[in-house]
Amino acid sequence: MKEKIGFIGLGIMGSGMASNLLKAGFDVCVWNRTAARMSPLIDAGAQAGTSPADVATKSDIVITCVSDTPDVEQVILGEHGIIHGAKPGTLVIDCSTISPQASIDIAQKLHEKGVFMLDAPISGGSEGAANGTLSIMVGGDATQFQRAMPVFEAVGKTITHVGEQGAGQKVKIVNQILVVGVMQAISEALLFAQAGELDLQKTLDAVSGGAAGSWMLSNRAPQVIQRDWTPGFTIDLQQKDLRIALQAADQLGVPIPATSLIFNLYRSLQQQGLGAEGNHALVKALENLSGITIGK
Repeated sequence: MKEKIGFIGLGIMGSGMASNLLKAGFDVCVWNRTAARMSPLIDAGAQAGTSPADVATKSDIVITCVSDTPDVEQVILGEHGIIHGAKPGTLVIDCSTISPQASIDIAQKLHEKGVFMLDAPISGGSEGAANGTLSIMVGGDATQFQRAMPVFEAVGKTITHVGEQGAGQKVKIVNQILVVGVMQAISEALLFAQAGELDLQKTLDAVSGGAAGSWMLSNRAPQVIQRDWTPGFTIDLQQKDLRIALQAADQLGVPIPATSLIFNLYRSLQQQGLGAEGNHALVKALENLSGITIGK
């Protein structure tokens, strides 16, 4: 018999994930701070919770997918948090991207109540969330990881147990360093192609199948050419992740100079009010520096 699932946080990623859990035949109870976002899932068969604690009382496994470290702390440990409704043996799976140390601390507080936790940040954008093809990097107890596999398989395609509590968040930082570094390279390459009066689509066709190919190139470069800034992941959320990356790198004494540069380029776009655009709008920072507009 399938375990009952709670899902807290129905943003760009969470709504698609919760929908796929329903499609997989799970009983799902949802809660979101903005209640209107619950309506499509309730229409699809989900039950509505009145608070994170209420969701936990109705669930064997509770998934959280919210924006930042304080949000996770609030929905898990806050006044009406999961910890106040969860039974001993409940499993909390946090799919947010937060500070690795905060994840470890939250897990310890849950453990004191007999509640398990996995940190399981996700990657793959809104497309991956909608299509059930997310990459999921999981830290925590191996037995709980196996318990959670039916849930992970309903929402993701590449599911990897990467180590102990907090390791999932550290691997997500690795992922985000790679994502923004590749997007910076794509931005510079397209700027060069535009300045060189190349056919941008033919240029993409020529390089995508070779050593330069990547998910970001295949999925985000066409959007740049079309000047479609629809977010698979917003600049504001990307900045939050990069802030976590820079803080964690500082704690480890690791230099990540390119990531720091990209953080500041994104900041310049936020100052222009572009924080809600997709993270591929990084290219606009280079357009601003060069006076060249890609795709025109």
